[in-house]
Amino acid sequence: MLGLWISRGGLRQQRGGATHFPAGLVFSHFGLAAGGLVVWIAYPLTGQIWLAWVAFVLLIPVALLGFIMLARWIPVRRGRAITTGTPRSSTHASSGPGEAEPAERHLPVPTVVTHGLFAVITVVLVLVAALGIAGS
Repeated sequence: MLGLWISRGGLRQQRGGATHFPAGLVFSHFGLAAGGLVVWIAYPLTGQIWLAWVAFVLLIPVALLGFIMLARWIPVRRGRAITTGTPRSSTHASSGPGEAEPAERHLPVPTVVTHGLFAVITVVLVLVAALGIAGS
């Protein structure tokens, strides 16, 4: 999703305000998630339970940032659903060729939903592992 957002102009749209996703929000979400993944991989390799807890703590802001992006994405996506059902005319200001469409509007719904489901499952499984509920 990060690659699609960038390829559709997410970084270029920062100045004009076309995107609803500030670059800091997007890259913080990605960076913390990548860091959490590295720490999580270190946990089974070393068996150190504290690494599972660090991974879980890293996933909390990842989830919060993800929810912020979801809340910003839904109105953008709904805006597209409303406008795609109406014919374009020369009187619409948004139909001009120079009008930038928000980069996040191109994120496919199934991809966003799948990403969210896997994220929730991951947070739950990391917590279960950190608590030792599944056993040794």
